[in-house]
Amino acid sequence: MNDDDRTPALFRALDSLPGPHHLEYPDGFDHAGARLRATGLRDRLTQDFGRSCRLDEGIQDASFSFSVDIPAEATGAGVSIAVRLSNYGDLAVVTTPEPGSHDDLDDAVREGALSQADRDRITAALSDLGYRLVAPRLLQRPYDGVTWLVDEGHATWWTRFFDHL
Repeated sequence: MNDDDRTPALFRALDSLPGPHHLEYPDGFDHAGARLRATGLRDRLTQDFGRSCRLDEGIQDASFSFSVDIPAEATGAGVSIAVRLSNYGDLAVVTTPEPGSHDDLDDAVREGALSQADRDRITAALSDLGYRLVAPRLLQRPYDGVTWLVDEGHATWWTRFFDHL
């Protein structure tokens, strides 16, 4: 079974977690712990890329709380990279240069928006810190979960786990 088969089941399990009506995070979400891990990711990527990466932590009304931004001048492709960290299940997504630009990291490398070396740095850092990398193509599927977002008609799994609500 590959990620394309397992990930939708994970999405449904995370979608069913008890939580507040606003859907920003599940019950028991440890914001301070998530911030500490996000800071660790920023520090690791700063070290690995040899250039200061920025932690965006002023995110509100969203199903993610943090994004680590790698500046274009630090990347092999000369394109800025962002790593969004969901408030659910340690999910992470890499965008090059913006959400929906590429189906997955293979696609981004093939199209020259991400070097293989940069991909390896990012995936190693995420893995070492316990994050689960999700392919953007899986997040672009229509949302058919259990929350009120299903009534929106245009929501995707990206909306549910990585966007402003």
